[in-house]
Amino acid sequence: MTDRQIDKQKKQPLYQQIVTYFIEAIQNGDYTPGEQLPAERKLATQFGVNRSTIVKALDELRSLGWITRKRGSGTQVSEGRWGNRQTPLSYLRSSLSSPYLQQDPFVEEIQRLRTKDQILDLYTGDLPQELLPDFQFPAFTWEMIRNESLQSTPAGYPPLQEVLMRHLTEDFGIPLSGQKLVITSGSTQGITLLMQVLLTSGDSILTEDPSFLFSLPLFTTMNVRVLGIKQDEEGMRPKDLEQALKEQKIKFVYLNPTFQNPTGRTMSLGRRKEIIAICQRYQVPIIEDDIFSELAFTPQPEKFKALAPDSVIYLGSLSKLFGSSIKIGWLLAPEALADQFAQAKKRMSIETTIFPQLLANLALRSMEYPQQQQDLLKKMAQKQHALIQRLDAFSEDWAFQQTTGGLYLWLQWQHAPLKRRDWTLFLKNDCLVAPAFLFSNDTNGFRLNYTRLSENQLDLFCQQFRKITTQLKENLYE
Repeated sequence: MTDRQIDKQKKQPLYQQIVTYFIEAIQNGDYTPGEQLPAERKLATQFGVNRSTIVKALDELRSLGWITRKRGSGTQVSEGRWGNRQTPLSYLRSSLSSPYLQQDPFVEEIQRLRTKDQILDLYTGDLPQELLPDFQFPAFTWEMIRNESLQSTPAGYPPLQEVLMRHLTEDFGIPLSGQKLVITSGSTQGITLLMQVLLTSGDSILTEDPSFLFSLPLFTTMNVRVLGIKQDEEGMRPKDLEQALKEQKIKFVYLNPTFQNPTGRTMSLGRRKEIIAICQRYQVPIIEDDIFSELAFTPQPEKFKALAPDSVIYLGSLSKLFGSSIKIGWLLAPEALADQFAQAKKRMSIETTIFPQLLANLALRSMEYPQQQQDLLKKMAQKQHALIQRLDAFSEDWAFQQTTGGLYLWLQWQHAPLKRRDWTLFLKNDCLVAPAFLFSNDTNGFRLNYTRLSENQLDLFCQQFRKITTQLKENLYE
């Protein structure tokens, strides 16, 4: 892009106009991740401003996450996560059509390629259709649905609330005294309610790094900062968490501790207790996102919500188990807070429609459901085992670990750091995965939904993966 004119007659400061120019140029692909920007003096000449104005604009772009600046190396477009880059508060655009809310170009390309024949879609976060439980539902009349809807409240359909709360206490040991459950249309609506009730513009929250939260533009729309805490094999590092809580005002800590998205890692019980102790010491609530627990092959560590019920807001979902056509999630929180979530639903006119709640209620109460769930988990475990056996041939180049549930495996490149452009090799070979840069500033790993690979596709995947791996190693020496 060569047209770098700015309007010196506008009331908007010149440095803000320059910030806007670069954000939109990066979004449009005029500058690609890792590309070097011109030197400050050259930019000052091109824009017709003082060098100090350029320095101020670049400093703001760096603080918002769009560029990196290193002494001796110049200024580059950031390689890492896209969805959580911030927009300048002084001219934040609230419209959902804002260019600041565009998807990462890599994700846009994935969406385009999904329609191709013979594509290996290991990016998606859903079970394949053939694995979903096949429930037999009775015929519904319009009058029946209307009568059931009369029971529904902003907090949800009471029969479904009842069966979910019984499941949480009997299967997960979560105490329900003083707690209330609010049904949502999937986990994303639950996150939206959390934001509306607990956050205001300028707030900061903590989560794991990497985390799927960094791929969501939701927080950018409210100018909420999402800060990452690195993980080890047991989960979020307690010392790093405590240091962050000492240094910054944090509204809550958002954790996905069981089959974490994207790493598939499960936090140990000891680590959960450490995290709770630290958060209680600093009086910071915990959000426990537990949407994958229904997909556990073996018993998992005690829930945060069971360990500290009054300090934790618990998010669950049936969408991963029943498929995206039955979007049902829930928030379990202390009663007074749950009432605020229910009122926020009503105020925002984001009802959870009655029909999926009816279906979920019938499915969970079905005599066949326990066996159907076990059959599903058995098939998932077999799929993961078959893939892990094939991946052993790649262990010199990629590190990975078997999981005991969830949808994802996490593979980590064992050689020199990759660039974002290296990941286009997967797209060129019709293999759709989720690279680490969608969830972190790291560029050396990727998330893979192992449930999407049929037995017939395993050979094709290994063939393509070997080709990609060979090309990546050759690129190291170019």
